[in-house]
Amino acid sequence: MNDMTQISQADLDYFNGANKVIATDSSVLVSSSPYLNDGPLRALIAQEMLRRNGKDLASTAYIPEVAMRVHAIEDTPAVDAMIAAEKEKNPDFKAWIDARVLSNFTADDVKGFAPGTLGATIHSFLTDSGYQIDYFFQGMPVNTDYDYYKKERTFTHDIEHMVTGFETDHASEIALLYANMECFYRYFTPELATEFCRIYAFLASKTMFKGVFYYPRSMQAQLEAIHRGVEMGRGWTKPLLMVNWWKHLDWTIEAIREEYGIMNAPPSGYWAWTSDAVQD
Repeated sequence: MNDMTQISQADLDYFNGANKVIATDSSVLVSSSPYLNDGPLRALIAQEMLRRNGKDLASTAYIPEVAMRVHAIEDTPAVDAMIAAEKEKNPDFKAWIDARVLSNFTADDVKGFAPGTLGATIHSFLTDSGYQIDYFFQGMPVNTDYDYYKKERTFTHDIEHMVTGFETDHASEIALLYANMECFYRYFTPELATEFCRIYAFLASKTMFKGVFYYPRSMQAQLEAIHRGVEMGRGWTKPLLMVNWWKHLDWTIEAIREEYGIMNAPPSGYWAWTSDAVQD
């Protein structure tokens, strides 16, 4: 173990000198943060930030548990109010969310489309990839606008992989996270964008931690993915989850990219090697 005396008392005083110890009668950890106060979330975040991607535990493990804890803490009525306010000032958003069109495609829905079209690409995904388009909030009824956002966010995630060229490898997932966060913070109020981006931020942060702790070979690609994701998201004409993909099944991927400002897509397989680079 490294000698901790390399960190001097002068260093500690410089960074911590203004800190105050606040007394409490509480017999458990308590702070001003509802997230820090949530014991299960605290343990999950620490584990997922610091662990390796071992063969015994998929890199995607415990994402549902983290999302469940975060959503349990959030002020759902406040989010509903933010969505209602956004609808008042943004007719495009209101039309999308009021229509509640769900992109829950089946293989039969997208059978027979010409090669190179979105329909054919979705069909190949559903029949050949081993993934499913309904992978999160499965069985959740759509009763509110926020329910609809969460459910449609699930359905459109893999479609975004298809149309952006950010595939399903490790670095591409990072690029898509940052593209969405960049677009959301440009398109929505900062407060609503933050509600929509919390899980994105968790996923982005844990990949950075693991990269610098355990997987140095991946880091240059991860940094490039962040840059390319932000750059692409800045060009989107609107969040891609707000596109009615049912109306684009016979469009080519190239035409979709031109329509929605999806620029500088990487070539297929560009980051394919990164998934193995972050797996023990």
